[in-house]
Amino acid sequence: MLAWLDISIKDIIDILLLAVFLYYAFTTMRYSGSRSLFMGIIAFLGIWLLISQVLQMRLMGALLDKFINIGFIILVIIFQDEIKKILVTIGSAQRWRKIRRFFREGSAKEQEEEDYIAPVVLACMNMARKKTGALIAIQGTSDLTPYQHAGERFLAAVNARLIETIFFKNSPLHDGAMIISGGRIIAAGCILPVAKNVSLPKEMGLRHRSGLGMSKETDALIIIVSEERGTIAVARNGQIAANVSAEDLRQILAGERDV
Repeated sequence: MLAWLDISIKDIIDILLLAVFLYYAFTTMRYSGSRSLFMGIIAFLGIWLLISQVLQMRLMGALLDKFINIGFIILVIIFQDEIKKILVTIGSAQRWRKIRRFFREGSAKEQEEEDYIAPVVLACMNMARKKTGALIAIQGTSDLTPYQHAGERFLAAVNARLIETIFFKNSPLHDGAMIISGGRIIAAGCILPVAKNVSLPKEMGLRHRSGLGMSKETDALIIIVSEERGTIAVARNGQIAANVSAEDLRQILAGERDV
């Protein structure tokens, strides 16, 4: 009678993989306004499994099977943006960094990428203390080339004094965003997409909306320094963390913690 409860190792792995997929899907859609629709689809799938597989109701099961076959194509069309974000999240460079370090210990490229962390943290702390506004996008796996064209493109080593100079109030590039890729500054004065239909605290201004918008469009890590309050915020994957300390920022940049 309870033979269906006989679970093998393969079944446990199957359940865990499904749980991981649902977790990434839910966290991605949480900020996209599709959470209610997603939960409705999960409820529908649960009913379908109950009727078709457990209770084995042939008539209702056959009807729901037709909906499932057609519904898969419809879901791909409806959730095409969310599916893209889920795949980007799973393949995010930050999430696989520890695995890469295990196989590429001592790699010059990894060291090159890590060398920018200290200058960025130092520059952000200095700018926050002086209440100098800043917006920095650190590239992940998403291509940020389209956003570079709106600003000035160049190639320079990450240096705290250079970052502070670029965002100095009288600098012609201070209103735009800086883009860092591969441990190098590749552009400044760039325009980032502004997040729409989001509710942010009143102390968060246009820089925060631009940072959040960029984090929704790409998997880049966005650092925002508030000109009004002298605080640091970090945005990634549609989430924003305010009042980030120097140690928290270092850990986020090093991939030791999430936003």
